[in-house]
Amino acid sequence: MLKTDNDIDIINELGKVNSETSAKEVFKQYMDDEHLSRISKIKHSEVLKKIADAIVLCNPSKIFINTGSSDDRQFIKNLALAGKEESPLAMDGHTIHYDLAQEQGRVIDRTYYIANPEDLVSSLANRMDRPTALEEVRSNMTDIMKDMTMIVGFYMRGPVGSPVSNPALEITSSNYVAHSAELLYRNAYADFDKEVETLGHFFTNIHSQGLNRTQDLPDARVFMDRKYRTTYAWKCTYAGNTLLLKKGNHRFAVDKAVYENLGNELSEHMFITGIHGPNDRVTWFAGAAPSGCGKTTTAMAGNVFIGDDLAQMWIADDGSIRSVNPECGIFGIVEDVNLEGDPLLMKVLRQPGHEVIWSNVLIDENKIPHWVGNNEDHPGKGFNFQGEWYKGKTDDEGKPIPLSHPNSRCTLKSDSLENYSPEAENPEGALTRVFTYSGRDADTMPPVWVAKDPYAGGVIGACIVSAATATEVGATGIKRAPWANAPFIPGSLGDYMDAQFKFFGNDKIKKDYAPVMAGLNYFLTEKARGGESSRLLGEKKDVKVWLSWLERYAHNEIGYISTPIGNLPKYKDLQLLFKQIIDKEYSKDLYTKQFSLYLENIINRIELQKKAYAKEPGIPQTLFDILDKQEKALLALKDVHGSIVTPDILIN
Repeated sequence: MLKTDNDIDIINELGKVNSETSAKEVFKQYMDDEHLSRISKIKHSEVLKKIADAIVLCNPSKIFINTGSSDDRQFIKNLALAGKEESPLAMDGHTIHYDLAQEQGRVIDRTYYIANPEDLVSSLANRMDRPTALEEVRSNMTDIMKDMTMIVGFYMRGPVGSPVSNPALEITSSNYVAHSAELLYRNAYADFDKEVETLGHFFTNIHSQGLNRTQDLPDARVFMDRKYRTTYAWKCTYAGNTLLLKKGNHRFAVDKAVYENLGNELSEHMFITGIHGPNDRVTWFAGAAPSGCGKTTTAMAGNVFIGDDLAQMWIADDGSIRSVNPECGIFGIVEDVNLEGDPLLMKVLRQPGHEVIWSNVLIDENKIPHWVGNNEDHPGKGFNFQGEWYKGKTDDEGKPIPLSHPNSRCTLKSDSLENYSPEAENPEGALTRVFTYSGRDADTMPPVWVAKDPYAGGVIGACIVSAATATEVGATGIKRAPWANAPFIPGSLGDYMDAQFKFFGNDKIKKDYAPVMAGLNYFLTEKARGGESSRLLGEKKDVKVWLSWLERYAHNEIGYISTPIGNLPKYKDLQLLFKQIIDKEYSKDLYTKQFSLYLENIINRIELQKKAYAKEPGIPQTLFDILDKQEKALLALKDVHGSIVTPDILIN
């Protein structure tokens, strides 16, 4: 547990509501009879004081206590439309939201952990001392909701009754943020007191968009107070900066797993999906991939699906690993979402009957959304994230402005998808057997490989490499992306890595439930394997085969080729699965290109990881031992067979 000895709780210092009685006096001052009646159903004194502190600080003109009823959800949506935070589209239930043109992703340069000098904070993050943060919150959030309505929502990050779910307050003046919360999280107004009492904690999120002006963006801030599990955000609207139930609270959940439940719980940036095996058997997978690296596509490739972004997991009493999704909706990137690769998602996006919030796509004159990579005919003009748009339009630097922003999104409830599983609401979680890690790797690793043991599996996760994506403002180039979770790890990477090894190597996990830990890579190019084109060496739909092979592997029903980096599929097995799963012929030549080991690339990748982790304090020696062992074996292979080793050589 992070200590809070003599530290100031910023929201309480500014609100100064120190008793339940004082909180109720604040409510009487700001709420009408209806909302006084609603707040009276909440009895937990600490929850009441947090809400009252936020009211005193932000000074709204009205308070709306959201019970999660259908009437309340519609009221919030109507407010978003009336306030122009959203606009209606041609398809019933669909709306469009635009973030400011300069705020099309997480403002990582203006995001801070509130930390004392002695606090360990991730080397990838910004930090601010508590006294300075206190003055920033005071000067920016005092009266920030004047003449606005504050919406207070009570949510569970995970199914009600699950041991790893987290209760959370969402307090905001943005109707778009409140509307998004209703699609993405479980409104738990009726159960909130009980869950806070049972679990012993709750998270608090306080946000206001202010006047929502471009000139205010330099002053936008996102603060995360780990010690009091409270987030503050102002003068921003992009959901990644404002709906801090998501990645802000994910950070708090990571802290809880690493520093309170070490070895027994994890909080991961992972999808959860189920793959059918023989006789309609369902095997549950969880998988990490940075944004823009195929995570939603992989989640949708499952026969049944629980989530596409986050996973809370724990070791159950029966010795199995169980997973739940903190969310019940999808906030997904739409670039390259199309009928070929994402048929079920496209059905929701292009057919009536579902509620969808679009953000930052192009809207044509008929109020129909369009985006890059949807493989549909595009209009020559419309309105998008930067205003009026026409084909060939350029920005101030002469660069073409795309049809839609690369970080354009769709927000929808998960149960809109045909393959969504009722298992998602099971508080006992999905019994999870396979864990995958993937990045955006054009030239090095094969499409799928399996770690030889849980510790080597943890190393696969630690060594994800990706391209920077549009989810982070100003980020470019190639970067390391450990566990696809590094931006959301509040403490040291060493502590987090130790938690991974202790969890997956825990003796409580029974042999029959031992985790299969694998790497996936969908981005290998023809050029990297001797061709001329930069096209992918394979197709998007091939992911179904890689997952099906892993499903059979988890049940010891399929063979493999042992290599220094892990176990690879055999050609005959893949040839059969390609035909069975996606009715596709799979040639031996393609297999050889995909699964040959290009040793110099792999060795260079290992060296990159070793050098990078050598700069991080407290990294477990296990990582270096495993990488050294792999490198030594790869060098021995190279001495005998040269720099390219085919699967046939490995078999023989």
